[in-house]
Amino acid sequence: MTNDVQFQLNRRQLLQFAGLGAASLALASCSAAGTGNIPKGNGSWKQFAGTEINFISENTAPSAAIAANSKPFTDLTGIKVNISQMQLGDLVQKVKLDLSSGSSQYHVIYADPYQVMSPLSAGLADLTPLISSSGYPKVEGGLDDFLALDAAGRFLSKDKLYALPYDCPTMIWFYRKDLFEKYHTRMTAALGFDPTPSEKITWEQYYQIADWFNRNAKSDVAYGTGHQAKQYDSLQCDFSNVLWAYGGDYFGGTDLGPLGSKDPGKSTLTDDAAVKAATFYQKLLGIAHPGSVGWDWDGLGQAFAAGQVAMAPNWHEYAASAEEKFPGKVGYSLLPTGPARSANLWGGTGIGINANAKEKEFGAAWLFVNWATAPATQLMTLRSTVGGGTPTRRSVYALPEVKAQEKWPSTMPNMVTTDVVLKAWEPDFIGLRPKVATWNQLNTAVFTELSKMITGSATPAATMASIAQQFDTINAK
Repeated sequence: MTNDVQFQLNRRQLLQFAGLGAASLALASCSAAGTGNIPKGNGSWKQFAGTEINFISENTAPSAAIAANSKPFTDLTGIKVNISQMQLGDLVQKVKLDLSSGSSQYHVIYADPYQVMSPLSAGLADLTPLISSSGYPKVEGGLDDFLALDAAGRFLSKDKLYALPYDCPTMIWFYRKDLFEKYHTRMTAALGFDPTPSEKITWEQYYQIADWFNRNAKSDVAYGTGHQAKQYDSLQCDFSNVLWAYGGDYFGGTDLGPLGSKDPGKSTLTDDAAVKAATFYQKLLGIAHPGSVGWDWDGLGQAFAAGQVAMAPNWHEYAASAEEKFPGKVGYSLLPTGPARSANLWGGTGIGINANAKEKEFGAAWLFVNWATAPATQLMTLRSTVGGGTPTRRSVYALPEVKAQEKWPSTMPNMVTTDVVLKAWEPDFIGLRPKVATWNQLNTAVFTELSKMITGSATPAATMASIAQQFDTINAK
C-alpha cells in the first residue's frame, strides 16, 4: 500500500519550520446545503459572539484538555462551546443519526476518517470556502503546516476538505524499561538474543519475551504482554499491526489509505500471509494477560499504568498516564517486525462541521475548528495536566519549548515518544486502514470473527475466510 507522504516529518523539516445504506441517501444533499449556510463574515474572531455550539468528540486526550480549558476560546470569540466526549462507537451512532436526520444537534464533529468521514462525508461541510474566505481569520501556518491532511481530512478526492487534522495517535511498543534492564542478562542468556525492544525484534521474539516474563518475573509483573483485544474496534487495531507485519492486508492492488476508494476490490484476507498473521495472533493472545479480551485501548492503558503487564502495543497518547505511574521507567519503540516489515497503525482524526448547521452556528463552528487545531492551542493541550496532546502541526514539533520536552524528565510526557512516532510515520512503517464507505460494517466483521478466534471458537484459516466472504458480500451491495 502506498502511504501518504504528508506523514513524513524528519529533523531537517523541523529545523526548516523552526526558522451506511439509507443514511447515505439522506445525506446526499447536505454538503451542497452546507455551502449555502456559510455567513459572509467580517474577518473578526468576535463576529459570532453570543452563539452557543456543541462539539461531539471521542474521549481523547486533546478533547479532555480543551474541555478543561475552553475559556481562551470563549474569551477570544464570545462563543460558548459545549463538549460531549464518549466512546467512538457511541459517537458514530449519534453523528449518523444527527446527520441523516437533517438536524444539527452537534455543530463540530470529531470526524474519524474511517467510521465517520468515509461513510458520512455527504453530511460534512467542505471547509475549502471557509479557508479561502476573507471573512474569517486565516488558518495560521496554512494547510502545509498540517501532518496527514489527506488521511485525516479528505475522502476520495483532493477537491474537498472535510476536516482539519486534530490528533494523530499512533500505535507503538510500550515497555517497562526498568524490568527489561533488571532481567536483561537472564533473558539474553535464556532466549539467545538481545531482548531490548526495537524494530529489529520480530513478533515471534516478542512472543518469546512475553512468555519468559510470564514464567520468570511474577514477583514484579503479572504478565509479559497485554492487548486491546476486546470485541470492538480496538481488536481490529491490535490485529492490523500483525497483519501488515506479516505482509497481509484487507484488500490489495489499490491505494486505500490517504484518500480512500469507492471500490476496494476483493478481500485478500485468505492469502497465506494473512492466515499466518492470524495464526500467530491467536498464539500471542494465548499467553497474554487474560484481561486483554476485555480491554479496549483505555483498559490496556490503565492495566499498563497499574503494572499488570511488562509491555504492550498501544497508542502513543497513553505515554502520559504511563509516565505518571512509572516516571522515567517506560521505554518506547516501533512495533516488532514480521516477515514483511514493522507496521504501526495510525489513528489520526480531524474535526469538521455538520453541513446542516445554521448560519451563526456554522460560522461559530468554523472559528472553533480553526482555533482548536491552531499551533497555540495544540501547545496548550501538550501542557495540560488534565488531557494531553498529539500535535498535528509541523510547527509545533519544531518549537524549542516542545523539542526540549522530548527527553525525560518532561512536562509534556507524550512528547517523550517523538523520535519513535516520527519514525512510525515514515512510509516503510506506517499502517493505514482502508478508507472505504463500508468500513463500519467491515470493521464489525473483523472484530466479531477475530473475537471468536482468540477465544478458541474458530481456526485462523476459517476466521480469515469468513471475514473475506463478509467483506465481499458487504461491498457487493
